[in-house]
Amino acid sequence: MSNSQQRSQQLSASPQLFESAFLNFFSRVHPAIPAIVFVPAVVAVEWLGADRGLGVLELVLLTAGGIAIWTATEYWLHRLLFHWEPDNAFGRRLHFIIHGVHHDHPNDRLRLVMPPAVSIPLAALFLLGFTALFGTPVAYPLFAGFIAGYLAYDYTHYHVHHHTPTTEFGKRLREQHMRHHFQDHRFGFGVSSPIWDAVFRTLPRQRRR
Repeated sequence: MSNSQQRSQQLSASPQLFESAFLNFFSRVHPAIPAIVFVPAVVAVEWLGADRGLGVLELVLLTAGGIAIWTATEYWLHRLLFHWEPDNAFGRRLHFIIHGVHHDHPNDRLRLVMPPAVSIPLAALFLLGFTALFGTPVAYPLFAGFIAGYLAYDYTHYHVHHHTPTTEFGKRLREQHMRHHFQDHRFGFGVSSPIWDAVFRTLPRQRRR
C-alpha cells in the first residue's frame, strides 16, 4: 500500500471512541439525521410565531436575526470550545471526543454532523435562552433561524469534506476549511460563513506563491 493510500485511509477512518458498543453507535450519525430531526422543529416554531400574531415581515426579519446569531455561535463554539486545549488527561480525552477525532479523521462520513444526543439538548437550552431573553412569540422565529443556520453549518461541513463545490462561494468555504484542517487550525473557525473570521482577523493565511 502506498503512502498516499495509507494517508487516505487514516483520514477517512472511523475509530471507536468508547469501550461501549452502545455509546459508539450513538457517536456515529448518518448525515440525513439532522434534517429529519430539526426541519419539522423549524416549521413548528415558525407556525407558532405566526399563530401568536407575528406578520410575514416580522417572521422573515426575526428568522434572519436567528441565522445571524447562529453564525456568531458557530464561530465562538468552534474557536473557544472545540479548540480548547486542556492540560490534564480527562480534559484531553474530552477534547478528543468533542472535536479532536474530527481533526485526526476529517473524512469520517459518520462524524461530520452533530449527534442528536448532543444537538437536541443544546437546541432545547437555546430555545429556553431565547424565550428568557426575548419572550414569546419573538423567540420562536429567532429559534427557527438559529436552527436553520445550524443545519446550514452541518450540511456545509459535510459538503466541503465530501464534495467539490462548483460555486465561487462554495470553493472559498472549502479552501478556508481545508486550510483550517491542514495548514493552521488557529485560523478559519467559520464553516458556513467567513464573516466572523473576517471581523476577528482569523481568516486562514494564504501561502505566498
